[in-house]
Amino acid sequence: MKVSTWVRPFTWFKVLVFAASLIPAARLVVGLFTGGLGANPVEFITHTTGTFALVFLMLTLSVTPLRRITGYASLIRLRRMLGLFAFFYTCVHLSTFVVLDHFFDPAAILQDVFKRPYITAGSVGFLLMLPLALTSTAGWIRRLGGRRWQRLHRLVYFSAIAGVVHFLWLVKADLREPLIYAGVLAVLLGYRIAVWRNAPWRKKRAN
Repeated sequence: MKVSTWVRPFTWFKVLVFAASLIPAARLVVGLFTGGLGANPVEFITHTTGTFALVFLMLTLSVTPLRRITGYASLIRLRRMLGLFAFFYTCVHLSTFVVLDHFFDPAAILQDVFKRPYITAGSVGFLLMLPLALTSTAGWIRRLGGRRWQRLHRLVYFSAIAGVVHFLWLVKADLREPLIYAGVLAVLLGYRIAVWRNAPWRKKRAN
């Protein structure tokens, strides 16, 4: 059976990924109105949104390796969407800190940012993500040019590192969960370094 040109399998897959990406946010909203966020709702929201911000950062960084390994070029169409979901959950995570923890008190917020290293690392990660989210459109790619846009968006590596450091410094006892993210990030960045080192243009230059 011939698939219509306007109904493509990958489009439906992208829609499914989009819907699945909203599930954590939907569960939080439902829990908020049904009392399903536990004894400490602020802590639950903070932990959940922070976790999914890291999850979506890792998924975003996984797209390029998966595309190269599988040869399925269409996967690249998921990268921007996953990156924006990472930014979305980071914004909710930050909003919880600003609104529910500090009630918009700038002095208390700045004091925590400079006093607590894990909050400093998290703030750095958010600030690095901000220009990436703002320049994620096709229009910005045209304005900046493909090469400059790609250079700018390499900030995602440092944002991911800052996010993992934020989690590591936050956890004081059981480091297993943040170390899992650290390990995944090390593999994803290590893959990119290996590809860069073995790039044909580098071998030509070496010869």
